[in-house]
Amino acid sequence: MSEATLAGFEPVARGLYLEGLAVDHERGVVWYSDVIAGGVHGLWPDGRTHLLNPGRMWTGGVLLNADGAVLSSGAGGIMWNHPETGKSGWLIHEIDGQVINGINEMVPDGAGGILFGTNDIEMVERGQATRPTSIYRLTADRTVIKLADGINFSNGLMLSADRKQFYCNDTFVCTYAFDVGPDFALTNKRVLVAKEDADGMALDAEGNVWITGFRSSGITRVRPDGSAIADYPTPGGAITQVRFGGADRRDVYINTVPADAGDTLKDGGAPTEPRSVLYRGRSDVPGLLIPPARFELG
Repeated sequence: MSEATLAGFEPVARGLYLEGLAVDHERGVVWYSDVIAGGVHGLWPDGRTHLLNPGRMWTGGVLLNADGAVLSSGAGGIMWNHPETGKSGWLIHEIDGQVINGINEMVPDGAGGILFGTNDIEMVERGQATRPTSIYRLTADRTVIKLADGINFSNGLMLSADRKQFYCNDTFVCTYAFDVGPDFALTNKRVLVAKEDADGMALDAEGNVWITGFRSSGITRVRPDGSAIADYPTPGGAITQVRFGGADRRDVYINTVPADAGDTLKDGGAPTEPRSVLYRGRSDVPGLLIPPARFELG
């Protein structure tokens, strides 16, 4: 793979701290969240924009449903909003009868449901050390199944195309890989990359893992066995998330923040200037298509 040229990046949106990111391949819409300013923003091919859940902070993950609804994580669980009908609701709000503290990233399970990781938004808001988080599966019929726990701070998640490998960023620690067994049992947990600022994640069509870092301007790339590939350079101070789009899936969308912004959030502060940028660039290899979830929504 050749390295990207920094001149090939185009800024397409700005905010205080852009985080969640999803590309609706069918409709050509790019959705992104701003965890400080709030809301999930949509950019349509004809130039239209759309704002969902204005004022809702801490949406770390955005995912599409097959009917065009947008799934967004955050405090209280996962919400769904349909941009065309204006309808909305909770996809999941409780686990075992308890209101959810927070959910961060999500990824489709390939069977209509999703895998998701919890996060400790209560402590994030206080700027204090967070409590351990867990990985769950939410099936298409909304059954909740715990798959793994003891993750310090779950973040970017991905499932390999053959659904045999699951990857999870544990921010401030590393990126883990798991083997996926029957009924999505996660086994053989191992360190894939010792990357302490691991944040967002994507897979390319060759199965390579792209890992962003909230202190890193280059995107770390490794093969499924953890062997390194040259970093993907970007114009950002640090990168929170990466997704692929375009007809050939070689468009690269990245959410960038100032290099010190992540540590500011960790310490309980918040940016006040719109210096976070959503860029579009290009890749020599196409990305792995992220299919939509297939929930029946109200």
